[in-house]
Amino acid sequence: MPTKVEKDSITGTETTGHEWDGIKELNTPLPKWWVYVFYVTIVFAVVYSLLYPSVPGIGGYFEGVIGYSQRDILDRQVAEARAAQGQYYDRLEQMSPAAIIDDPDMFRFAFAGGEAAFADNCAPCHGQGGAGVQGGFPVLADDAWIWGGTLDAIHYTLLYGIRHDNPDSRTSIMPTFGGEFALLSRDEIGDVADYVLSLSGQEHNAERAGRGAEIFAQQCVACHGENSTGLQEFGAPNLTDRIWLYGGERAEIIAQINQPQHGVMPAWIDRLEDTTIKMLTVYVHSLGGGE
Repeated sequence: MPTKVEKDSITGTETTGHEWDGIKELNTPLPKWWVYVFYVTIVFAVVYSLLYPSVPGIGGYFEGVIGYSQRDILDRQVAEARAAQGQYYDRLEQMSPAAIIDDPDMFRFAFAGGEAAFADNCAPCHGQGGAGVQGGFPVLADDAWIWGGTLDAIHYTLLYGIRHDNPDSRTSIMPTFGGEFALLSRDEIGDVADYVLSLSGQEHNAERAGRGAEIFAQQCVACHGENSTGLQEFGAPNLTDRIWLYGGERAEIIAQINQPQHGVMPAWIDRLEDTTIKMLTVYVHSLGGGE
């Protein structure tokens, strides 16, 4: 038998038959405009899924009826941009970084390209604008260079990296003076740390520093130099300028002498185009610390 329809006495709207504590639920229909819009969105979703790439699968994805690809559009836009800048890239291929800097137009182009390439590839380690990141990623905007800040030195470092698996990569290893096969005792390492602190005028123990000076002369001068300002051919940093790659507190210096950290920079020769590496060379050199 048909169920009796009950209507709310105030609104005249049918009820659902549900009641809670005397409160009856009304069966209020959705506005027709809302229902029609909902149906349109369903139709739109189906049509869109058929026209454009949509459903993933084991062997790939449904590419859509019209064959649209945002990647193809991007590749085309990049190619068009490169074609419009072709004259600059052609000249970049033939010019050295030094010649680029001497040409105002080429310098502006290379600087802009280098800035963009730096943000994409170098900033995660060296920070925006070459500000450096604490923990082993050096500042590129000052005048302290471990491997040299000339255009040729920067270009070489970018090409082949540092302690990378490229055979031409720059490589230097600071000896492990502590550990199982210790070259120095714990007290001797502490003495050297105090001497290193004294080199940059920081607070130190004079007695320990005096003993450390003798050890430094025997163990460290060969790389860091007679005046302790470093030797770029060995990648040995200046110890007199208070610029520290792994920290300049006594405990941090002791840790570095005891078990040295050695940073690694990738070789970009197989990752970036030669023109991009030249633009990066010009940009890094122009950050403020180029030699």
